[in-house]
Amino acid sequence: MISVGKTKQYANVLDKPLSRGRQEVSLSAFAFLFSEVVQYNQTQVDNIADLERRLEDAGYAVGARVLELLCHREKGNRRETRLLGILSFIHSTVWKVLFGKVADSLEKGTEHEDEYMISEKELLVNRFISVPKDMGAFNCGAFVAGIVRGVLDNAGFPAVVTAHFVPIEGQQRPRTTILIKFAEEVLRRESRLG
Repeated sequence: MISVGKTKQYANVLDKPLSRGRQEVSLSAFAFLFSEVVQYNQTQVDNIADLERRLEDAGYAVGARVLELLCHREKGNRRETRLLGILSFIHSTVWKVLFGKVADSLEKGTEHEDEYMISEKELLVNRFISVPKDMGAFNCGAFVAGIVRGVLDNAGFPAVVTAHFVPIEGQQRPRTTILIKFAEEVLRRESRLG
């Protein structure tokens, strides 16, 4: 439909509405860009732990921005105040926006009350990265762990978030599990609300 009339002019880019626009990014463009990010950071460090920490830090900044954007768009500037609410928000809404689908599973840890796990059979950031044999324990899921930590910290749920490979019987590639261990203050606050 062709519209005739005056288009609204904005004096400042900040005055423009945050329209949904196109929400897809080319998978090949993302794979190339993420591969370059990994390669660049690999030249800046001496060991795998430092590389994963740098990727996690990059993911943290993404997570903080994703939370702001989604709270504005999806929730009318409201944020989750309950533990299960924020975990469900990450598992479904955040995951869907970033990866095009809901995460495979969200589980509570059986050994510790403060641990939760988000599992993904084939995490997008691990799909296109070939890891040299000398870096066999390297997990690009650290970037996603950083995103999850960025969302949680900025929503008021401080946690330690790490990415781990979990072998699956009969499968060549392991599953990636994002392990979330909440700070004690989060559990105390949740028990008072509960």
